[in-house]
Amino acid sequence: MAPAGPGSAEPLSVGAPEPLAPTGAEPLSPAVTDPDELEREAGLARLFELHYSSMLRLAVLLGADDPENVVAEAYYQIYRKWRRLRDIEAAEAYLRSTVCNLTRMRIRHLQVVRRHVENPPDELVASAESTALLHDDQRVLIDALQQLPTRQREALVLRHWLGLKESEIAAAMGISSGSVKTHTARGIAALTQAMEARR
Repeated sequence: MAPAGPGSAEPLSVGAPEPLAPTGAEPLSPAVTDPDELEREAGLARLFELHYSSMLRLAVLLGADDPENVVAEAYYQIYRKWRRLRDIEAAEAYLRSTVCNLTRMRIRHLQVVRRHVENPPDELVASAESTALLHDDQRVLIDALQQLPTRQREALVLRHWLGLKESEIAAAMGISSGSVKTHTARGIAALTQAMEARR
C-alpha cells in the first residue's frame, strides 16, 4: 500500500502521529531492517574499526602497489561471505588471508605487465596514506624486505610485524607449518645478508 499523500484524510494507523518521513519518501528497504543484515553491517563495521590499519600495513609491507584497493577488496569479499563467518576471530583470519592472496595476485599481475612495458618506471609512486604508515619504519629494512621472494616476505611480515603464531601464518598463507618455518628461516638469512651488505 502506498504511503499517504499530503491531502490524505486517512491516518497511517489508528492513533499514529503524522509520518516522520518526508512526503513521497520511499519506505525503508527490507535489507536495512533485516536482523541478519544489521548483524552483518555491525560486524563488518567493528572489523573495519579494529583491523583496517593493520591490514593496510600488511598489504604495504607485502609489496602491494595499491594497498588501499587491496584491503577494500578484502573487506568486500568478507562482506559477501559473512554468513559463513559468524565467529569474529574466523573473520579476522579470513581477512588476513585474503589480503595476502590479493597482494600476491597483484604482484604477479604487475610482473606480467612490466614485462610488456618498454620503459617501466624505476619506482612506483606510493600513496600518501601508505607513506605515512611506513614513515616510522626504517627505509633500508623495508627496501631489503621488498627484495625477498614473495613467500619469504609474507612469512616474515606475518611473524614479526603482526606477531602471528606459526599456525596462524600457515592458515593465512595456505601452507603447512613446516613450510612457514622454512620460509621464515630463509627470509631471515636473506634479510640479514642484505642488511649487512648495505652497512
